Amino acid sequence: MSLLIDIVTFILVITSIILVFLVLMQKAKSDAGVAAMGGGGMESAFGAEAGNVLSSATIKAAIAFFVLSFGLYLAHIYQSKHQVAVDSKLPTVIAPATLPAAPAAQPVTPPPSAPAK
Repeated sequence: MSLLIDIVTFILVITSIILVFLVLMQKAKSDAGVAAMGGGGMESAFGAEAGNVLSSATIKAAIAFFVLSFGLYLAHIYQSKHQVAVDSKLPTVIAPATLPAAPAAQPVTPPPSAPAK
């Protein structure tokens, strides 16, 4: 499950980067084609329908972003619910290894006290 979450997270990061670039490449409505990534060049690359292509790609990338985000949210909830169930079990205790017998400790005798005068 953890590997699947890692793969989907990587795909989400790639989708986020693509979504940012798609938004930056679109023409600003107030400007006449001067966008952050060179709006005039978009028409020569995608033709006259550049706005439609970029808009539909942005919508598809946004839908993919939200679906992947919600899927990751559900996967993390599923993983945390099952993680708690696994951790709540008592651990299996194996008999401890026997250690070699330590030498017997010699009793400590207190030093003799000075006689009272």
